[in-house]
Amino acid sequence: MIEIRDIYAALVESSEDAIVSKDTDGIVHSWNPAAELLFGYSAEEMIGESIRKLLPADRQDEEDRILSRIRAGDKVGQFFTKRRHKSGHLIDVSVTVSPVRDPSGAIVGASKIARDAGPVLEGQRRLRESEERFRMLADNINQFAWIARPDGYITWYNQRWYDYTGTTLDQVQGSGWRCVHHPDHVDRVEQHFMDSLAEGTEWEDTFPLRSAEGEYRWFLSRAMPIRNDRGEVVSWFGTNTDITEQREQAEQIRLLLMEVNHRSKNMLSTVQALARRTARHDTDFIARFEDRVRSLAVNQDILVRRDWREVPVEELVRLQLHFIDIASGAVSIAGPPLALIPRAAEVIGMALHELATNSLKYGALSAGGRVEIGWRDPSEAGSFSIWWHESGGPPVAKPERTGFGTTLIADVPRHNLGAEVELDYAPGGVRWCVRCDPAVVAGHTPAPGAAPSA
Repeated sequence: MIEIRDIYAALVESSEDAIVSKDTDGIVHSWNPAAELLFGYSAEEMIGESIRKLLPADRQDEEDRILSRIRAGDKVGQFFTKRRHKSGHLIDVSVTVSPVRDPSGAIVGASKIARDAGPVLEGQRRLRESEERFRMLADNINQFAWIARPDGYITWYNQRWYDYTGTTLDQVQGSGWRCVHHPDHVDRVEQHFMDSLAEGTEWEDTFPLRSAEGEYRWFLSRAMPIRNDRGEVVSWFGTNTDITEQREQAEQIRLLLMEVNHRSKNMLSTVQALARRTARHDTDFIARFEDRVRSLAVNQDILVRRDWREVPVEELVRLQLHFIDIASGAVSIAGPPLALIPRAAEVIGMALHELATNSLKYGALSAGGRVEIGWRDPSEAGSFSIWWHESGGPPVAKPERTGFGTTLIADVPRHNLGAEVELDYAPGGVRWCVRCDPAVVAGHTPAPGAAPSA
């Protein structure tokens, strides 16, 4: 029958940890194979020798403290230190030392368990370096940055946030951030954020935040979900970017555009007055001229209102046909939610206005007919196309001569947009179509209720 002592001896011999026993003076009594691998000394070289053989010169007092505690009956819990390998180089080890008692309870020595701490300490060093790099990056970027749990509970902010808001983590963790939001916006912002959390989609919003001095500044804020390998949201990473100056500049530009628009309209009015005086006996010319000037003014109003950026096609059509009762059913307007670049909006807007004017005077809209206006997404046919089809009106014949109206309808789109223009005076009704490069399309217009962008 195997004795317990033999089992313990086998455990010590097979352990991957270095196990050493020594007396209360530090003289080694046993040295297992793992100790040989860790320190380089064989059992024959160490048994009977002082354990101080392993200690560097600057750590000799460490053994004094260990032995003192062992003699007092205390256990020395795990600690990290250095020991000298037989080859002379220092190694990192973790050490635990426990008192050994004889059958009467007297302390007769110590049991030491040691293991190579190099991988552990290297992992800790790399972790510290990683944390230092992250904090250096996070605390020195211009934006505020924060991290939230999957439910939106914010657990961390970078230093920029605290510097600006003058708050502490205890004040703003979780949903405490509400305290620095403007009361006119906070409920909307929170609801939008909660909706994004529920959907697991990226969040973006624009709102003011209060500084430590009580000043409100505007921020463009974004957050993206961080997912694990299973696609589950494990956290959210967000930023707040100060856009106050950009907003102020945009407002200044808007005001300047409005002033330019106002002055140019005054100039157009002057041109109209000069035209009336110059051709006061040609009432038809005056009427057509003023009509075209108004069309140009409508285009300008649209572009100024939209900061001289893209113009939704449907908005362009409806505003250029403002003098037609579209609700009557005589005009149908249909097409995908596309937007045009400013130059294309000007050219196509003027052409549509001219077509509408002609139709009211001579075409389908003059005698109870119908007009169909439509456009197609470039992704469907490789080019952007928009058309005007008349039906149900008086018979149509090609005009004997072409005037400025034809120039607006056909020549200007060809010249300014490089477009292919079809203008057919079919007996059943005028048919006009423009096909041009997809580059005239600025993109899809945002869906109703979409968050505004800065």
